[in-house]
Order: sequence, then C-alpha cells, then structure tokens
Amino acid sequence: MKVGIIAAGRGRRLAQGGIAIPKPLVKVGGRTLVGRALEEAAAAGARRGAVITTPVFPQVAEYLKGNVWPLPIDVLVWDSPNSLESLLALKPYLDTPFLLLTVDAILAPGALSRFVTQAQAAPALGVLGLTSYQEDESPLYVEVGSQGRVISVGQPQVSPFITAGCYYFHPQVFAYEPRARELRLGALRQFLAMLARDNYPLMGVDVGPAVDVDCPADIERGELLLSTGTLPWPL
Repeated sequence: MKVGIIAAGRGRRLAQGGIAIPKPLVKVGGRTLVGRALEEAAAAGARRGAVITTPVFPQVAEYLKGNVWPLPIDVLVWDSPNSLESLLALKPYLDTPFLLLTVDAILAPGALSRFVTQAQAAPALGVLGLTSYQEDESPLYVEVGSQGRVISVGQPQVSPFITAGCYYFHPQVFAYEPRARELRLGALRQFLAMLARDNYPLMGVDVGPAVDVDCPADIERGELLLSTGTLPWPL
C-alpha cells in the first residue's frame, strides 16, 4: 500500500485567524500536520508516500525533503487549482492500492490503522472514512446503505455522516479521469459524487470523531481528540 497526501491548499482561514505559517507545518499535539500524516500512514502499513504541495509555500517542500520519515516519499510541488487536480497529479505515484489523506484531517489515535484494515477487507474498489462529528465548515455528506455501501455523496438531508479526510482506493479509480474531465469537475467532492452516481463500488467506514483543521479553534479540538480519543458531543 502507498499513501498520497494532499497538502497543496493555501490555508486561508488559518491565516485569517492569525496563523501565518503554512497549514501543513501547523503543529497539533506537538507534530506538524504533514509529519503526522506521514507517520500515521506508515504505522497503518504504507510503504511509500507522495505529497503534493504548493510553490506558494516552498518551506513545506524544504521541510519534507530535509527530514527523515518512516517511509520513502516523493514530493510534488505544483500550484494545483483544486483538490481533484491534486489527486490526479499524484496518479504516477499511486500505482498500487493506496491511502489518500488530506493534510488537515485529525483522527483519534489508532483510528487510521483500523480504517485501513477494514478498507483492505472491503469488497469495494474505494472506501471513504466517515464521521458523524460535524464541526466541518463545509461538510461533505455521505449516504450509506446496507453493508456500508455508499448510496450518494453530497446530499445533506439524508445522512448523519460526512467524510473524515481519509480514503482508500485501488488505482482503477483513475480510469474515471476522462469522465471527470468530460464533466469539468473541479473538486474531489464532485469526483466522489460522480463515482457514487455512476455506481462505482464505494463503501463507507465510520472512523469515529475527526477534526478538519481549518481555523485556530480546530487546533484545540484536534489536540483534545489526540489526548483523549474523543470529543464533546453535541457541540
């Protein structure tokens, strides 16, 4: 298994909250977001990684290349226009079943490894990590049917679950790139919705509470999750 990490965003909401450093280098629980993602992916069984970063923040690539990680990594520096293009840019590096992570996702300790174990055993070509902890400012809702089969993506009135920033795919998912380009899709969420509509065999796995680090308050929530394994609910 390989891992692809999308770390090419600008982190505008963090910057608006007074945090000037690039989002991948923000520390939560004493570790940078991108470093944590790499280390937890390795602990979950990844043997090689690829990270896409933006040239707007060259210090991220410098940090990745200047440190030793528990798995070999490739660093792609590209000013990606959106999250779907970031995934597609990682295609040359992800030629085996792969874990896909957004750099700002924080899960409870051990949750990512459990997710990978379940995903590898699932009778599907794609598995979405899901959470019902809906603190995300722009949540992506996922409707799940019997035996975890994903029915729809992006319909907020039909499901308590949203994506948690972790996914597991077989490389055959890239065969849907021409269809995505035909539809002029511009976001990973749109791509996932298309796969669900086209009956691509997707499944959903509840990974428990998760935090999407978008603003300064999310850092505190992430640290609470890491230290206690849980979060207060309801918010």
